[in-house]
Amino acid sequence: MNKVILLANRPVGKPAASDFKFEDIVMPSPKDGEVLLKTTYVSVDPYLRGRMSDAKSYVAPFELNKPMSSAIIAEVTESENPDFKVGDYITAGLEWKLFQTSNGKGLSKVDPSVSLTAYLGALGMTGLTALMGLQEIGKPKSGETLVVSGAAGAVGSIVGQIGKIMGCRVIGIAGSDEKVAALKSKFGFDEAINYKTTENMQEAVAAAAPDGVDIYFDNVGGDISDAVIFNMNKYGRIAICGTISSYNDTEASKGPRLQPYILKNSMLMQGFIVSNYANKFPEGVKQLSAWLKAGKLQYSETIVNGFDQIPQAFMDLFEGKNDGKMVVKI
Repeated sequence: MNKVILLANRPVGKPAASDFKFEDIVMPSPKDGEVLLKTTYVSVDPYLRGRMSDAKSYVAPFELNKPMSSAIIAEVTESENPDFKVGDYITAGLEWKLFQTSNGKGLSKVDPSVSLTAYLGALGMTGLTALMGLQEIGKPKSGETLVVSGAAGAVGSIVGQIGKIMGCRVIGIAGSDEKVAALKSKFGFDEAINYKTTENMQEAVAAAAPDGVDIYFDNVGGDISDAVIFNMNKYGRIAICGTISSYNDTEASKGPRLQPYILKNSMLMQGFIVSNYANKFPEGVKQLSAWLKAGKLQYSETIVNGFDQIPQAFMDLFEGKNDGKMVVKI
């Protein structure tokens, strides 16, 4: 039996179950030079919401009535390709199917002695996004103050830990008391703020960062980011990784005009896509692996079971139901 998940409709606002369609399809057989892949783990990520809309972006939108796709860990179950053998595990951007064939291009072997899901998180695009954004744009120096929004998420929790490794004082912003507690006890953040129970975020950030904020790693945008930016020091650096607070908006929001504040404080604000730094991925993975093996880097996962649960796991991201990386185990 083989199945696929298609994009049935372009969402208006938050994605709904009706925006996805399941279909039974033919089981493929590998041709010469191909491998048959059995999906093992599927990564669901907030950026996929942008690809569901027919709007110009840094990556092409999904096509209607065509398969969804994301980062996947898969097992080679048949091989007609000399570079891969049965039992190998690989990671790649693949379609949401139980089984699919590949000619081997773009497939990266992973070490099954390491937790496979780490290659979708701390040792994959998640970890690289955290490292590249902080290192290349944040340019942290020992003694500086770093604030991370969406800090309990997959990227945010790693950003904070890297900041600590680099000698920063780290403040995280998250959406529950449980997540706030985990930021301090598990991930080593110095302070954490629950934005859902805080009436005045600008004052809360000022209290947590009495010497001001030097670096802001922005995963959410919106009012939270305004509050952080108004607490930033001269020559502050802002790395814009995501704007999840507005992904499901149906009209443009109105907020403070930040340009005068950025100008008078000589601040840098830069958006980035992790692929901008593709040439640095090998050394980045090497560094992340070293920190992970040394116990300097921890990561959290929310693992949901079942191919049929992929759409719901994705939708749960926008309700904050994930603790760290959201992964579906097949």
